[in-house]
Amino acid sequence: MDKTYQPQQIEQQWYETWEKGGYFTPSGQGESYSIVIPPPNVTGRLHMGHGFQNAIMDALIRYQRMMGKNTLWQVGTDHAGIATQMVVERRLEKDGVKRTDLGRETFNDEVWKWKEQSGGIITQQIRRLGGSIDWSRERFTMDEGLSAAVEEVFVRLFDEDLIYRGNRLVNWDPKLHTAVSDLEVINEEEDGHFWYFKYPLADGATTDDGKDYIEIATTRPETLLGDTAVAVSPEDPRFKSLIGKFVDLPLCDRRIPIVGDDYVDPEFGTGCVKITPAHDFNDYEVGKRHDLPMINIFTIDAAINDNAPEAYRDLDRFDARKKLVADMEAAGLLVKVEPHKLKVPRGDRSGVVIEPYLTNQWYVAVQELAKPAIKAVEDGDIEFVPKNWENTYFSWMRDLQDWCISRQLWWGHRIPAWYDADGNIYVGRSEAEVRSKYKLADDLALEQDEDVLDTWFSSALWTFSTLGWPDDPETLKTFHSTDVLVTGFDIIFFWVARMIMMTLKFTGEIPFKKVYIHGLIRDGQGQKMSKSKGNVLDPIDLIDGISLDDLIAKRTEGLMQPQLQKKIEKATRDEFPDGIVGYGTDALRYTYYSLASTGRDIKFDVGRMEGFRNFCNKIWNASRYVIMNTEEKGIQFTPQDVQSLQSDPNLSLADRWILSRLQQTVTQAHEHMASYRFDLMSQAIYDFFWNEYCDWYVELSKPVLWDADNQPERARAARLTLLTVLESSLRMVHPLMPFITEEIWQKIATLTGQRQDGDSIMLQPYPMANEALINESAEADIEWVKGVIVGIRNIRGEMNIPPGKAFAALLRNTSEADRRRLAENQATLLKLAKLTELRAVEDRETVPASATQLHQDMEILVPLADLIDKDEEIARLNKEIAKLEKTMQGISSKLGNEKFVAKAPAELVEKERERKESTERAMAALQDKLAEIKAL
Repeated sequence: MDKTYQPQQIEQQWYETWEKGGYFTPSGQGESYSIVIPPPNVTGRLHMGHGFQNAIMDALIRYQRMMGKNTLWQVGTDHAGIATQMVVERRLEKDGVKRTDLGRETFNDEVWKWKEQSGGIITQQIRRLGGSIDWSRERFTMDEGLSAAVEEVFVRLFDEDLIYRGNRLVNWDPKLHTAVSDLEVINEEEDGHFWYFKYPLADGATTDDGKDYIEIATTRPETLLGDTAVAVSPEDPRFKSLIGKFVDLPLCDRRIPIVGDDYVDPEFGTGCVKITPAHDFNDYEVGKRHDLPMINIFTIDAAINDNAPEAYRDLDRFDARKKLVADMEAAGLLVKVEPHKLKVPRGDRSGVVIEPYLTNQWYVAVQELAKPAIKAVEDGDIEFVPKNWENTYFSWMRDLQDWCISRQLWWGHRIPAWYDADGNIYVGRSEAEVRSKYKLADDLALEQDEDVLDTWFSSALWTFSTLGWPDDPETLKTFHSTDVLVTGFDIIFFWVARMIMMTLKFTGEIPFKKVYIHGLIRDGQGQKMSKSKGNVLDPIDLIDGISLDDLIAKRTEGLMQPQLQKKIEKATRDEFPDGIVGYGTDALRYTYYSLASTGRDIKFDVGRMEGFRNFCNKIWNASRYVIMNTEEKGIQFTPQDVQSLQSDPNLSLADRWILSRLQQTVTQAHEHMASYRFDLMSQAIYDFFWNEYCDWYVELSKPVLWDADNQPERARAARLTLLTVLESSLRMVHPLMPFITEEIWQKIATLTGQRQDGDSIMLQPYPMANEALINESAEADIEWVKGVIVGIRNIRGEMNIPPGKAFAALLRNTSEADRRRLAENQATLLKLAKLTELRAVEDRETVPASATQLHQDMEILVPLADLIDKDEEIARLNKEIAKLEKTMQGISSKLGNEKFVAKAPAELVEKERERKESTERAMAALQDKLAEIKAL
């Protein structure tokens, strides 16, 4: 093995070996276990959420493969209608070509060309993360099979009256000219205004206090042009008498009614709410309850249309806003304008303000589909992990609105519906089928619907369509229902719920048995990672490293708000002054697992990766030590040697201890994997591998190996234990850290005779605990040995005794068990603690002035008289105390300053108080030590 661990030198090579060797394909043996990947957008690049999600799925698949299951990790990408169409449109626009210049068919040909050239970047990036995916089964939501499945589902649902066309309110993107889902709308707080207007009462009516108008407040004045009512609370005494009367709608020459509706909160605003059913989701519901007209005042560009007064027609909505406010002021109807913070909905792709818009779209009637989907979770057929997410699922599912599934795009699954000249709708898998199904004349002109289906429609079929439905029942039978879906909480409704509904409807089966919901990856300060915040981390940059200049360029490229560039650049320089060093895939993956708790938010701290890169180094160096003491000594073992190890009479206490601790850790690993607690699993393995195997067992093995010539059988047992425990530990951690474990296992398993040519660790069995090797007595004895060694080392550090200086130590207040352990482990203790002597003192024996440490009730004593220069140590301690006294004066001066305590930020004052307490503790400890030295 190389002296240093260099992940970049091994990762790519091993992935290519695995993929070429077909190791990711189902074995065809054992019980089936399957996961479908949440399909990333074909336009996408790997982000931290993808990285986290894929790390979790790969750990599950690798673990179950090693448990002997017939595993399939089904992969595929989503055609990402809006995103992909935008990417290709921009490319064409650079050449001066518009989509409309080409026509639909030619444009879609261009999209397919782009997909073949650039659409596979994210799948290459997933490979970099070590995903053990069966790439031979890769699917695409627009491939022939999935497109046929989408058509089949649409036609069947339409024929059962579960899909219909209706005129309803949608989120409308005026730039992209399409309806968009709630998930594609970003609601962020922006500065806006409340405009207060007078609406004159009609027919001489007045309020109870004699006013001939009522006052409304709005954040969107231009929508006044589409008002069809004013609503008040039926319980509001100020306006109760006005219900059923009318107002003259300003600037519009229309009368609109005053209606009573519980939607209105009398305490908010003026207590009167203008109702614009065609341009507000809440108003739409009020409009339906009161059978109000719905007046659409916008064009598809969000300009004012011909339903509004002539003075405003063709104006952009924001220009219309300015003119309308000016006209209201001129008419004496503007009361006041107040600044107001409000949530503004913007398209996540276009960046423009989204308008609620009344338009004809296709819908899925979800009420009947929802009932079995709710029951499947209620009955426990599908279980959410953590379980509390079931409440979120139920709350959404019990308040479902019909699902808008049409989009005004060219790229996507075109809706399989045709119209005749009279607007009659015919639905079928093709025009030929439509003519046959509806017995239409050959010369009847038909036009196919121009719209495509929402990408979530094809995604809802993902578990069964990717596994061959409806044409491949054998694969479906083998791998469906899938075992677990790994996803974020933000798409429980948009994807998870719809998959459950559709899969139950078309297969009669649940899509998955468990839904593992993970939190949202945020930056180290808990902020959501976003381009506008300039805090996005690319997993590939964490693996390979990136220079500061390249990182800044990446974070500031294509900003929608260019004015943020300097702020982002400064923050990046502050956080990563030297750029990001490459940590390798295994360190990144282990960081993900360490953060995979049950919380909603996951703070990703790059500093943690440093710790797990060190963990990789620790494993590497410990493995080199084992190889040096076996392979380089010409020692080779056989599988029979490994099998007979547990009954070897030459096993030392340390050997029995580490074998016992391995069994306990393996048990924990299985338990944590079963409960999806990757954070606890990674911590248990880390503690065992780093603290117990690398730090303690390797250390405890050294005296035995140093004495190999005198005790060859004990040395052989130690070497075999080193190898066996290391080999098992590599298999135990492999699902979490695939690359480093494969590289080392190839060497170690050769030395134990467990590896044949072409073998891979990923195809080996996962370790199982052997209860016969659990030895609580050995564990207790080694804890005692460790306690003594740690006590001695602590005294050495506290008293500044040079590491290489050997000295005598004593044990006082010892029990019978302590004395037994001392007798049995004396040689080990003398060597590892660097002692000339270690003995238990009698109860009445006088002990010289000593430094003391406790292990349980036993005192560990080190007589100091000959170990330190008393005068020199006193001088050093006095100097340290003086330094702390000076620090204390500064802190006390600050805290004694009333202005500082009153005006400084509370956290700063608290920090100073904490500094004072820690300085006081440090001074007290030094004073105690000084007294000890003076007493020598």
